[in-house]
Amino acid sequence: MPDAPSPDPQDLAHRRRLAAWAGATRRLADGPVSGTLAQRLARLADEAPSAYDLDDWTDVYGDGVVAALERRTADLLGTEAAAFFPSGTMAQQVALRCWADRTGNRTVAMHPLAHPERWERDALTQLTGLRVVHPTSAPRNPTGDEVRDLAEPFGTLALELPLRDAGFVLPDWDELTGAVAAARDRDAVVHLDGARLWECTAHYGRGLPELAGLADSVYVSFYKSLGGLSGAALAGPASLVEEAVAWRHRYGGQLFQQWPAALSALVGLDRELPRLPEYAARAKVVAAALREAFGGGAGGAGGSGSAAGPVPWFRIGPEVPHTHQFSVWLPYDAEVLTEASVRLAEETGTVLFRGWSDAGPPGVAVAEVTVAAPGLAWTAADVAEAAAGFLARVR
Repeated sequence: MPDAPSPDPQDLAHRRRLAAWAGATRRLADGPVSGTLAQRLARLADEAPSAYDLDDWTDVYGDGVVAALERRTADLLGTEAAAFFPSGTMAQQVALRCWADRTGNRTVAMHPLAHPERWERDALTQLTGLRVVHPTSAPRNPTGDEVRDLAEPFGTLALELPLRDAGFVLPDWDELTGAVAAARDRDAVVHLDGARLWECTAHYGRGLPELAGLADSVYVSFYKSLGGLSGAALAGPASLVEEAVAWRHRYGGQLFQQWPAALSALVGLDRELPRLPEYAARAKVVAAALREAFGGGAGGAGGSGSAAGPVPWFRIGPEVPHTHQFSVWLPYDAEVLTEASVRLAEETGTVLFRGWSDAGPPGVAVAEVTVAAPGLAWTAADVAEAAAGFLARVR
């Protein structure tokens, strides 16, 4: 009888991390894949009755609960219509190719850190034949002048709000409206990559319809910010959404049934959306406490710690979080920091950070911090205690 294959070390490490996160009693937010299959099913069964009539029939190719989610999304964003997509990647590819056909220009202006450029394996060029130009490479969204001065014509300006890979950063209102106005001056349409648009209202002090109304179309995610299982929506004029639905079918996105994702999205709209401003306020407390813990108050957002500070250099960005998410950079290898994070969870039951990834320069790693309902109970002292325990395990 042949020997059983040896366990995959990467799989074992992944399962160890999941077990550590799941077993922790203190965390800033529930993870996007927290819980076993049984736990997730039980949670959905418990929460869904308050969001939708479970005596209704399951959806078939987008009717029923999926159609109800589309109507609610359009109402929340103040758009004529919205279409549910199984992924944001598909939703944005469809939106951008529709605008290219309508404008007659297949060039899209977007940031090099935007999701389609970083995480979609060149899908825009490989699948749609679109071409991308960059108004800026600075770690922020482009200014009006940068959009206006772009050296070649473009049909669509795509803005990611917030710009995740720069640290979940948002432009101020004048910068945002200036970039939109510059695109209009160049006869271009504006598309918002609003995967996390739900989080932006507190920063701007403006409602979702005003934010979405800046653009010709907007994509929103149902699992980012809202804790749904999966799925996204493309919202905008009814004629655009109708065209997008045809392309959704061609892309293989007209799934037979999607009721688990749709139900969890409705739950997120009910439970999480109203609380996002509260989470954003707590994230400011957490970021300030981490800054103090890492640098004794002297390190700031992008300097070194004090002479007696716990780390030689760090960065927390934005210095004051714009949403309920922000990024932390530390001068250690990602593997070292991830191991310290896992050990903190295993040994103390506290999750401060989850995974770390290499940030570019050798020996520098970055982690994303999300503050949600579990984090509302954390005080600055709690953050300081967790940070001290984490740093002790780094060393």
